[in-house]
Amino acid sequence: HEFGHNSSSYLHLVAEALRLAFADAETWVADPRVVTAVPTTGMLDQGYAKERASLVARGPGAKALPAVKAGDLIPKGSETVYFCAVDGEGNACSMINSNYMGFGTGIVPKDCGFTLQNRGYNFSLQSGHLNEVAPGKRPYHTIIPGMLTKDGKLEAAFGVMGGFMQPQGHVQVLMNMIEYGMNPQEALDAPRICLSNSATNAHTVGSWATGVVMAAEEGIDEETVGELRSQGHEVTVVRGYDREVFGRGQIIRRQENGVLVAGSDQRADGCAMGW
Repeated sequence: HEFGHNSSSYLHLVAEALRLAFADAETWVADPRVVTAVPTTGMLDQGYAKERASLVARGPGAKALPAVKAGDLIPKGSETVYFCAVDGEGNACSMINSNYMGFGTGIVPKDCGFTLQNRGYNFSLQSGHLNEVAPGKRPYHTIIPGMLTKDGKLEAAFGVMGGFMQPQGHVQVLMNMIEYGMNPQEALDAPRICLSNSATNAHTVGSWATGVVMAAEEGIDEETVGELRSQGHEVTVVRGYDREVFGRGQIIRRQENGVLVAGSDQRADGCAMGW
């Protein structure tokens, strides 16, 4: 492979791609039922993806972008639980349920045994923003149960919980399987990176432009960490129980012969079962 797994060259590209993606998401992701200007087609356009990719420096001595911002896509003119299940015929369910922050809102509906979630936290208070808080509107959020298909058939059901680690975890476990040939358990066990804002460690409007810290999980080579720092990334190595920041995932992959292969994240108390 062109890049060694979890090498500084590979993790540099992953981190820069995630920074650009989060900058776009903060600006452009909103409830399409309410906001007609959500540029879904533009965000999925291959030409746009190549345009964004061209911003990332590559090769020897490549440096991290000093700042990132959303692309021009204006149309011209937790606490969280994830599980998945797959049957013998290739039918699958990928499910995430979340209160979001701790006990969510802390509000318990009358005669019910659960609290209401507080995903509204991720609305923007910026006037005119596509994701501006409004009644009857869904906020930008991180509930992303994953499903992978190939030629119209199920390839895998998967998910990585953990707030804004979810999309970052999805990218990394998929790359582990698709590009590096790992099985589901290997893909989940491999050390990860997680990007967050250095000032607040929270997701707020504009927080992905500058001041992004890369958390590198214990197990990533120290030499790689040093190389990433020399490329301009602010890297903190995270060890022990603090590794919860890297999320928790589950994967069931369906092989061409119909055999199911599953994995459950070592960072949590889930398990893989067959029946």
